[in-house]
Amino acid sequence: QKRFPKARPLSIFATASLLGDLTGSLCLCPSEVIKQKMQAGMFKNEREALVSIWRSKGLPGFYEGYTGGLVRDVPFRVAQLTTFEMTKSVYLRLKSRRRQKSDASGPVELSALEAAACGAVAGSISAAITSPLDRIKTILMTDGAAYGGTVLSCAAKIFQDEGVRGFTTGMVPRVVYIAPSVAVFFVAYEACQ
Repeated sequence: QKRFPKARPLSIFATASLLGDLTGSLCLCPSEVIKQKMQAGMFKNEREALVSIWRSKGLPGFYEGYTGGLVRDVPFRVAQLTTFEMTKSVYLRLKSRRRQKSDASGPVELSALEAAACGAVAGSISAAITSPLDRIKTILMTDGAAYGGTVLSCAAKIFQDEGVRGFTTGMVPRVVYIAPSVAVFFVAYEACQ
């Protein structure tokens, strides 16, 4: 906020998470493609996946689903960071009011447990609202050709074959595994600020 004093805090958080995710996804996508294809049973090990993808598709083969990944990851990160900051802000206001009533003094900050709780809320919300995008990304990385190879064609085929419910496949496990990791992330995030 020091560099952009007139900008709204949520705009800064959203922009920072957007730029961070764009660069991070560029590095992460090749390993994500290999992992997804192995999980789908397409290869026995990393070496086989690496060699096969390189020989059949070259460098672009490691970026199959990159657009789908961005379509999932960018909204996830923006939702995660902005939801955390909003949750934190509301909680700190409530905590400050409680302190004023008890005549306590000193700065009002999140404890590690409070940061974890705010992080779990942020992680749960961001994971749930981006689950449809995660489903699309996974399909594009593992069987994209059968779904038209683009985000829109994949979404259309999911809707045609499974209806709206098809977009929620895997939502509960996604929320269950993401919420704790985001909670831990925000404990560290708050401690380092």
